[in-house]
Amino acid sequence: MYSQTENTLFAETVQFIRQTFGQSEGTIPLHAPVFRGNEKKYLGECIDSTYVSSVGQFVDRFEEAMALFTGAVKAVVCVNGTNALHLALQLAGVERDEEVITQPLTFVATVNAIAYCAAHPVFVDVDSDTMGLSPTALKSWLEQNASIETAEKAEQNKGKEQGQGKARKPGTYNKNTGRRIAAVVPMHTFGHPCRIDEIAEICRQYHIELIEDAAESLGSYYKGQHTGTFGKIGVLSFNGNKILTTGGGGMLLFRDEALAKKAKHISTQAKVTHPWAFVHDEIGYNYRMPNINAALGLAQLEQIEGFLAAKRQLANAYKQFFAGKPGIKYVEEPKDCRSNFWLNAVLLDGLRQRDAFLEYTNRQGVMTRPAWELMHRLPMFNKAQCGDLSHAEWIADRLVNISSSVL
Repeated sequence: MYSQTENTLFAETVQFIRQTFGQSEGTIPLHAPVFRGNEKKYLGECIDSTYVSSVGQFVDRFEEAMALFTGAVKAVVCVNGTNALHLALQLAGVERDEEVITQPLTFVATVNAIAYCAAHPVFVDVDSDTMGLSPTALKSWLEQNASIETAEKAEQNKGKEQGQGKARKPGTYNKNTGRRIAAVVPMHTFGHPCRIDEIAEICRQYHIELIEDAAESLGSYYKGQHTGTFGKIGVLSFNGNKILTTGGGGMLLFRDEALAKKAKHISTQAKVTHPWAFVHDEIGYNYRMPNINAALGLAQLEQIEGFLAAKRQLANAYKQFFAGKPGIKYVEEPKDCRSNFWLNAVLLDGLRQRDAFLEYTNRQGVMTRPAWELMHRLPMFNKAQCGDLSHAEWIADRLVNISSSVL
């Protein structure tokens, strides 16, 4: 089933992982949460206060602490990262039948959020080193497929289209579909920052809003700046398998205090503040994070530096172990980045080797997984526009995530 070289490599890898995690038997998970701080204390305080729902001191404290840690002006919690992405796109002005450019190598939530807005995803390739949206591919696609429409031209077209009942906005339009390109959503894959400063500059030139999917990159920095703070809005996730967990949860990061206030309003059913009356001034969402989840998150955030140090230690151990081994390459930290190493990854020689590695390790009780199925290959998105996706396809056929829990 495996060649002699593969069998040796796979067996040595399983042995190394078991030794590293100090577990000779049983299943080693891909990424397990760690609770070593004030989690039980804060949860007890939250329960004693009776404020376990969306109102309570831990919500405010968690938002303030996260804004301070990331360098954002304001942070607003949500019930999960997908809700946060949906809200971010809506706040950025994405409307029905507009387009949002993103990468095919991402978790499905990124693209589902676009669909929630009744918008259309456009898939552009990733860089091979960062595995995140490629600014080179983005610029090339826009140069070939997009045109900038000034306010004057939009006003002229508005007159032409009044019979259809829809006015055009100034901005960048897809020359093939006629739709406005409303936003770009890069994702920092497995915690490795993409070349986000270049993407931000391209978005500025083309008057397109930038929303950062930083769901996997809490504690990651690009050129000294925390991910999620380069665009109009950044999004974090605190799912159970993330570097910091609230059980389930998400957060929006803002550079604009007024926009953060708007997000808070919409995420709480757009309820007008009043001591007793229930008045709502627009369509809102029940996207509020409960206080009990925020209590867990605050306790976790207090330990983030230790988590990050442990992650880096594990990454260095993997880097040394895989160095020079035939048929496998460890995915290292890209240039100008300080990654959180949320999920460590290796690249095998090809699809057959990848599948053999996955089968062997999981059969031995060491959990591994492939990258997500590329978004343009999923049935609900397989008719979406795509650029040349050769880098994403190459990575998807070779990448495997390996055990990455905090030691």
